[in-house]
Amino acid sequence: MRIQTRYLVAIFSLLAFAYFYSRDGLVTTSVVYTAIQFALPLALAAMVGVMCERTGVVNIGIEGTMLISAFSAFFIGAIVQDTVIGLVTGIATGMVVGLLLALMSVSWKMDQIIAGVIINIMAAGLTSFLYSQNYSIPSTLSPIDIPIIGTWPIIGPIISFHGPITYFGILFIIGLWVALYKTPWGLRSRAVGEHPSSADTAGVSVIKLRYLNVTLAGAVGGLAGSYLALEAVGIFERGFTAGKGFTALAIMIFGRWNPLGAFAAAIFFGLAQAVTNQLMIDEVVQIPQQFINMLPYVLTIAILAISAGKVRPPAAEGIPYEKEKA
Repeated sequence: MRIQTRYLVAIFSLLAFAYFYSRDGLVTTSVVYTAIQFALPLALAAMVGVMCERTGVVNIGIEGTMLISAFSAFFIGAIVQDTVIGLVTGIATGMVVGLLLALMSVSWKMDQIIAGVIINIMAAGLTSFLYSQNYSIPSTLSPIDIPIIGTWPIIGPIISFHGPITYFGILFIIGLWVALYKTPWGLRSRAVGEHPSSADTAGVSVIKLRYLNVTLAGAVGGLAGSYLALEAVGIFERGFTAGKGFTALAIMIFGRWNPLGAFAAAIFFGLAQAVTNQLMIDEVVQIPQQFINMLPYVLTIAILAISAGKVRPPAAEGIPYEKEKA
C-alpha cells in the first residue's frame, strides 16, 4: 500500500512537535506560532494559483501581484496614515492586476507564462522606481486576543493573538475548499479547467468565469501582499516579497490544486523556516544567513522533484479557449 508523501510529512510534523514540546513547551509553541505567520502569505498566494488554474489559467504573476499590492498598501496607508485604507488599496490593486492578467490571457489569448512574466517585471520595475524610504505607517494591524481559547494550554498560545488578516485568511481557505467542491460555482470552475468546451455546451460561460476567477484571485494576491506590508512586517523594501509567489506555485502543486492540501504544504514550509530560525537563536547550529535565505527555494526544488509525475494539473490549464462555431 502506497502512503502519500503529504501524509508522511503530517506524521513527521506531529512527532517532531510532540518531541520538542516534551523538551521545552514554551519554545515549541512559539515556533509553531511563528510558522503560521510564515505560512499565511504562502498559503494565500497558493490560493491565487488554485483559483486561476482550476479554471485553466496559469498564473505565473503571483509574485508581481503580491509585490505591487504590498507597495500600494504600504504607501497609501502611510500617506493617509490609515492602515485599513492601505489594506483596501492593496486588495483593490491585486484585483486590477488580476483583471490585467485575465485581459492578456483570456481575451488577447497571449501565452499565459509570458503574461505572468510581464506582470512580474512590471511590478518589480514600478515598485523599484517609485520606492521611497521617507514613509511609514502609523502601526501594523493589531493582533486579536481570542477570549477563552487564548488561555487553553498548548493550543491557546498557538492560535491566539494573530492579526486579523491571519484569521480571515484561514477562514477564507476553508471557505474556498467548500466553495470549490460543494457549490455550483466550484463545479463550474473545475469543469472549465478540465473540459471547457463541454462546460460551454452545458451553458457555462467559460470566458466570464475565467475573468471572474482570475480577478478574484488577484484580490487574494493583494491580500497576501498587504499582509506582508501591514501585518507581518510593517515596512516595504525593494524585492519585498522575496520569491514567495514562486514558492506558492510549488505549494499549490504539492497540495494537488486543493485549498486544504496547499494550506498544509504552506504550514510545512513555515514550520521549516521557523525551526531553522529557532535553531539559530538557540545557537544549536551555526548557519550563515545566506543559507537560511536559501531554504524556501531548496524546499521548493525538493517538493517539485518529489511531486514530479505524481500529480496531474487541470487538463485545460494554459490553453486559451476558442468557442466552437456552429
